[in-house]
Amino acid sequence: MRQDIANYPTTANDIAHYFSKVSVPGQQETLGQIVVEILRAGKNLNRKAICSKLLRRLEVAASVEEERHYQALIGLLFDR
Repeated sequence: MRQDIANYPTTANDIAHYFSKVSVPGQQETLGQIVVEILRAGKNLNRKAICSKLLRRLEVAASVEEERHYQALIGLLFDR
């Protein structure tokens, strides 16, 4: 994983903050899968990367429930 030293502490703290807001175990599992996908691809782990993955999953969601699930996670990213 590439890391920009100047941005890393803020990004890591932000991501930890987002994960602490997750209330449903399913949300934790989904975010965990997304984080693993990003890291395995060798990309930087940041809000933009997580949001991009969530938006892609939202686009191909098979049900209204699944759409709500991804919309809730996207909402966590922008809740400050």
